[in-house]
Amino acid sequence: MTDRKRPLATEHMIARSRELRRKMTFPERLLWGRLRDGRLAGLQFRRQHPVGPYVADYLCLSANVVIELDGRSHDGRADQDRQRQDYLERQGLRVIRFSNDSVLQNLTGVLEAIARVCKNAQPPASS
Repeated sequence: MTDRKRPLATEHMIARSRELRRKMTFPERLLWGRLRDGRLAGLQFRRQHPVGPYVADYLCLSANVVIELDGRSHDGRADQDRQRQDYLERQGLRVIRFSNDSVLQNLTGVLEAIARVCKNAQPPASS
């Protein structure tokens, strides 16, 4: 985690994140089933987690990594996605994106990429 404090979530964003958790798409549920409870390399993830004015699909706080899944709802939203990514990066987070199709067609490859990015982002363990 960076030394900077991230903005606290507003009640609106907390409610929005809860709504998004209830309405997860199939690719989101599929990926969450493999990320939850430290199932991927012992990494802890939060799903649909508010970060300032946005809700990150998945957030690994220990690695400062956000995973975003892009489906059809992202079509024609390149500018908004860029603003969102810029904001998250200013908060000290690394953003990696996968398409829903990638999750459905190559879940193992997506998981390997996530683990690699998160493990490389983590500070070395102290002895």
